[in-house]
Amino acid sequence: MMQWSLLRSLKLHGWLMALTGLVLGFNLLLSIPVVIMLKPPSDDPLYGSTGDEGRPLDFTEVDIRLPMLVYVSREKRPGYDHNKKAGAMNALVRSSAVMSNGPFILNLDCDHYVYNSQAFREGMCFMMDRGGDRIGYVQFPQRFEGIDPSDRYANHNTVFFDVNMRALDGLMGPVYVGTGCLFRRVALYGFDPPRSKEHGGCCSCCFPQRRKIKASAAAPEETRALRMADFDEDEMNMSSFPKKFGNSSFLIDSIPIAEFQGRPLADHPGVKNGRPPGALTVPRDLLDASTVAEAVSVISCWYEDKTEWGHRVGWIYGSVTEDVVTGYRMHNRGWKSVYCVTKRDAFRGTAPINLTDRLHQVLRWATGSVEIFFSRNNALLASRRMKFLQRIAYLNVGIYPFTSIFLIVYCFLPALSLFSGQFIVKTLNVTFLTYLLVITLTLCLLAVLEIKWSGISLEEWWRNEQFWLIGGTSAHLAAVLQGLLKVVAGIEISFTLTSKSGGDDVDDEFADLYIVKWTSLMIPPIVIMMVNLIGIAVGFSRTIYSEIPQWSKLLGGVFFSFWVLAHLYPFAKGLMGRRGRTPTIVFVWAGLLSITISLLWVAINPPSQNQQIGGSFTFP
Repeated sequence: MMQWSLLRSLKLHGWLMALTGLVLGFNLLLSIPVVIMLKPPSDDPLYGSTGDEGRPLDFTEVDIRLPMLVYVSREKRPGYDHNKKAGAMNALVRSSAVMSNGPFILNLDCDHYVYNSQAFREGMCFMMDRGGDRIGYVQFPQRFEGIDPSDRYANHNTVFFDVNMRALDGLMGPVYVGTGCLFRRVALYGFDPPRSKEHGGCCSCCFPQRRKIKASAAAPEETRALRMADFDEDEMNMSSFPKKFGNSSFLIDSIPIAEFQGRPLADHPGVKNGRPPGALTVPRDLLDASTVAEAVSVISCWYEDKTEWGHRVGWIYGSVTEDVVTGYRMHNRGWKSVYCVTKRDAFRGTAPINLTDRLHQVLRWATGSVEIFFSRNNALLASRRMKFLQRIAYLNVGIYPFTSIFLIVYCFLPALSLFSGQFIVKTLNVTFLTYLLVITLTLCLLAVLEIKWSGISLEEWWRNEQFWLIGGTSAHLAAVLQGLLKVVAGIEISFTLTSKSGGDDVDDEFADLYIVKWTSLMIPPIVIMMVNLIGIAVGFSRTIYSEIPQWSKLLGGVFFSFWVLAHLYPFAKGLMGRRGRTPTIVFVWAGLLSITISLLWVAINPPSQNQQIGGSFTFP
C-alpha cells in the first residue's frame, strides 16, 4: 500500500512523473515491477531554447520531446518457469499494450543500441505502404563493434547477413534473428495476415482452394480487421480472446486498436484494409493508477497459466532459439518479412571475440536448430501458406548441424589415406580428375557469385569458410549429440550464457581475444589437427624410405590434409594465446592424443614379421 501511495503522490497533471534521486529511484526499482521513468510526451511540439555561452547549439527549431520510458521487472517465483528471453519479451508485449499500445514493437538485445534513428521510420514505411499490411516484421542486419581487425572467428557473419538474408528477402522474407527487428503487434498476437485466403503459398497454384464466403457482421472501424473473413472462425469470436490472451480487459480492448493503428493510409483506391486520413490524431487517454496496476498484473508469473502465450501467441517457448521459431510461426501463418539494409547502420552491438565464448555461442544456436528439427516446428510440417523455397530455407536451419558428421569424416579421410598409403580413390584416372575439377570450379564460381552479388570481401568469405569448419567439427557435433540425448533420453539441454566482456587488460581493446579458456568443445578440432600432422609425417617417412616412392599418392593426401589444416588455422592461433604463450593443458592434450593415435594405428596395422624396431624387439 505504501508503494501505491507513493506512486499516487508522484502523479502530476495526470501523468506519473519521472523518479528523481538515486536512492529513491533505486529502492523503487527493486520493489515495483513497473516504474515510469519519463512521462508521456505532450501532443503539441515542444521546442528547445536558444543557444548561450554554456550551450552553443540552438534548439529553437528542434522538437525536444522524448518518448515515454518505462522500467519493467517481471515477477519470478519458485515453481513458475519464467521462460528466459521469450517470457521476458511476452511480458513486455502485454505491459506495453496496456500502457502505450503502439502498433509496432522494436526488439533490441541488451548489448545493442540505436545507431541510426531514421531506421524506425524506414521500417514503419514498409509496413504502412500499399500492401504492407501483410508484413509481420522488418529485420535489420546485425553490425558489431569491438571485433578484432582480422575478424579471426567470423564474428561479423557477413556471409549470413549480406548473402543469405538478402536472398531470403526475395521469398517470404528473412528469418528473425533475435534482435534489431521491428514487429507488427498484431502479428505477434497470432493472427493471420489480411487476405490470407488469396495467398495460398506453394500449393495454391496446383491445388486451388474453394474460397468460402462468410458474412461479416457490422462492426466499428477499429475492430473490422479482426472480424474479416481472412481469420479463422475461432479468431473472429471476441469471446475467445480471454482464453488466448488472458483475463485482462485492458489488454483485450487494446488488440483491435493496435490493429487499426497499424493499417496503411487509405489514400489510394488500390489500398485494401486502410485507415482514413486523420484517424490517428485523436489524443491518448491519460495514464492513471488503475492502468499502471493493470500493467503490473499482466506481467505476474501466473498470468500466462491456461492461455496461449508462448504457444500460439507472442514469442514461442520450448526452444533455445526462440527467435527462429517465432519468425517461423509468422511465416507459417502467411505473414511476410522484409530485410532492411540502411546506408548508415541501423543498430550496433557487441560480439564475443574469445574462442571459447564464440564456440559456446555457436553451440547454443546449433542446439536450438536441432531442437527445431525434432519438434513440430520442422519445416517439413509447415502449412500450405509457406512457399516452397522458404520451406527449404527453414529446413536448412534445422538440418545444418547434422553436416558436422560429414565434416568429421572429410577431415579424417586425408590422414587415413596417408596412414594406409592408399589414396582416397583406388586410381587417379581421368574420370576422377575431371569430376574433382568440375566440383572445384563449381564451388569457386559459387564463391565468386556470392562475393560479387553481396559486395563482401574475399577475406570475409574465407573467414566464414574457416569458422564453418571449426564450428562444424566442435559445436555442431556437440549440438547433435545433445539433441539426440534430449529426444531419446529426455535429458534437458542447458547452455552457457555468452560472455561479451573484455579482458583484464584495459589498455588493450582486444585483450579477450588472447585469453584461452579450456572447454571440451576444443577436443575434436585438436584431434583432427594432430591426426593430420602425424599423417603427413608418416606419409613423408614412408615415401622417402620406400624402395619405389609413390609421390603422386603422397601429394594428393598432403594437399587435402593441408587444406583441412588451413581451415583450422584460426583455431590453432587461438590456442597459442598472446605472443605464443600456449597453456600447458594444450601441450598435455596434444601429447596424449599423439601417443594414443600412434599406438592405435600400430595396433590396427602392425609392421610385418621381418621388420624390426629398436634392435632385437619385434612385434608379435
